[in-house]
Amino acid sequence: MTPLLFLLAALPGVLISWYIYRADKFEQEPRLPIVLCFVLGALATWPALQTEIWAHAATGVRYRRDILSAGFHSFVIVALTEEGIKWLCLLAYPFFRSFFNEPMDGILYAVLIAMGFATMENIAYANQFGISTTVMRGFTAVPAHGAFAVIMGYYAGKAKFNATRRWRLLLRGLMMAVLVHGAYDFLFVQELYSELVLLAAGVLGLGIYYGQKLIKEHQDNSPFRK
Repeated sequence: MTPLLFLLAALPGVLISWYIYRADKFEQEPRLPIVLCFVLGALATWPALQTEIWAHAATGVRYRRDILSAGFHSFVIVALTEEGIKWLCLLAYPFFRSFFNEPMDGILYAVLIAMGFATMENIAYANQFGISTTVMRGFTAVPAHGAFAVIMGYYAGKAKFNATRRWRLLLRGLMMAVLVHGAYDFLFVQELYSELVLLAAGVLGLGIYYGQKLIKEHQDNSPFRK
């Protein structure tokens, strides 16, 4: 892989990470957890890949275009596996730590984990498929991972400070991220590329719109707001 191709593969995830870090404007987080969450997300690509390989072998479901196979592949094998592993990373490291001390931190750390995951995934795709796929994914798949993470992180931020509904909120965030991710992958498996572009644009547009609203809500509810 050339340095230019590596840079193109890594840049979208790094830029989105920087943006979400800057959005946490009332009490910016220590840099070590920021870096560790990004690295944790990158490392999570390996168990996700192994789980998907195992699931395909165990179920006999292959990458096919018929509705049932495509649906199971997209929503269960891919979306549930990848979002589930990112969700477990969120719980395993930042969620129960003392530095997770305001609702906005849910979005911040979920997006950082997702960007580590998406960046490593994008580097692998770049190495295999080259520059055109890398550029396309930089405008579709990588930001889509960010949009899924905003949803998950929003509910994680609410769950952190609501002990009575904690697991209900956490699971709601996970399931909503899985549903949107699964729909994205389903169109890809069906080779409905024009629809995929529309969905990607919709996901990104709604992700930016609602992401801004969710981020603003958590900013407004920050205990560090003066």
